[in-house]
Parts: sequence; structure tokens; C-alpha cells
Amino acid sequence: MQNSVIKWVVGLLLVVGGLNWGLIGFNSSWNVVEMVFGGVPLLVQLTYWLVGLAALYKLAKMVGVMK
Repeated sequence: MQNSVIKWVVGLLLVVGGLNWGLIGFNSSWNVVEMVFGGVPLLVQLTYWLVGLAALYKLAKMVGVMK
């Protein structure tokens, strides 16, 4: 149960991060994370940290560092 929740959260964060970077690539003025949390810089930074940690977690799983 806990493992599936972690996988779901990691997947969601990676989708959010990927879509955000895709939108920035298409139009540099669109940043969904800042649109949603723009009034609270700490939440913007926390979201970026979580996306980065999710990417590191996924990378570790892909290369076999974690089971």
C-alpha cells in the first residue's frame, strides 16, 4: 500500500514537472507552478524541490540503486 502511494505521488510530481517544463518551452511566460502558487514563494520552491526529489527517486529506481 505505502509503495503504491509513493509511486503515485512520484508519478504525479513528474507529470507536473514535465508539463510545466513543456509549457515553459512553448511559451516562456507560462509557468503553471508559479500561476498556482505565485503568491506564496515558499510553496513554489517546495514544489520544485519535490519534483526534483521525485526525479532523483525515479532515476534511482531505474538504474537499480533502489529496489
